[in-house]
Amino acid sequence: MTWLIWPGAAISLLGLGGLIWCILAVMRAKRRASSDEELRAAVQKVMPVNLGALFLSVIGLMLVIVGIFLG
Repeated sequence: MTWLIWPGAAISLLGLGGLIWCILAVMRAKRRASSDEELRAAVQKVMPVNLGALFLSVIGLMLVIVGIFLG
């Protein structure tokens, strides 16, 4: 079932890229924020992207594991 493994790896890498983007976005916001409220607002904007990227990476890894078990 290699047809599950490669798309799963690609989806997982897409999620990993999203997680790295979230980390960089929060680091940039932390440097720019002059108050705690500004930082909190920036983190709240990044949170949905973070959860979506985490979801993508988990789904991708699940596809890889299912492809390995069935293959």
